[in-house]
Amino acid sequence: MRFNLVDRIVEVKPGESLVALKNLTLGEEYLADHFPTFPVMPGVLMLEALVEAGAWLLRITDDFKHSVIVLRAARNVKYGTFMEPGRQMNIRVELVEQDANSATFKGKGEMDGQTTVVARFTVARYNLRDRDPALAAADERLVQHLRNLHGVLRLNAVAASAGAGT
Repeated sequence: MRFNLVDRIVEVKPGESLVALKNLTLGEEYLADHFPTFPVMPGVLMLEALVEAGAWLLRITDDFKHSVIVLRAARNVKYGTFMEPGRQMNIRVELVEQDANSATFKGKGEMDGQTTVVARFTVARYNLRDRDPALAAADERLVQHLRNLHGVLRLNAVAASAGAGT
């Protein structure tokens, strides 16, 4: 199962950091099963939101060089306050170190100034064609899809800032 949890990318410093937003709505399917009488965002999905933000930072920094970015390890994960529907998590990730195949980040999610999740995590990055040259076309489709999605996530930020000035 693949989630798209980042709703907006609001700030990017390529090679350094990224700030994103996650809006939690009652319409998200997993809330029906995650404490139905007390719906809150599962901790593992809070962590996934940090990982997604880190992946976006890598994609932007490397000009979408890799089609696949996956979590390799998460350390020092700590959860704070519950995040319930109708709330917004501010996500910040910082690139700590990287090499050709992986990158390590520090990430933090906050809601109204209260910490929801903090973690240090490492992701692996690669292209499908590196494992099977016949998958080069799949890499191209994935990268194009990610470029289009990035445009939507940034467009939301541009529209929001334009609306704030009117």
